[in-house]
Amino acid sequence: MRVSVDSGSCHGHQMCAIAAPEVFGSDELGNATVLIAGDIPVELQAKARRAEANCPERAIIITE
Repeated sequence: MRVSVDSGSCHGHQMCAIAAPEVFGSDELGNATVLIAGDIPVELQAKARRAEANCPERAIIITE
């Protein structure tokens, strides 16, 4: 699983960072960034999916 953020859709609510602080952080504008390059470790995948589900703008993109 890989995770990315549609920066054009993100409004910086940080719901993803609350749900998965090991996976998501924020840039200088407060918008979400992915902290893990490449595949998300198995033990963090459920948190990443929770973050995707909680994003108000649906800016989190998960690819299998």
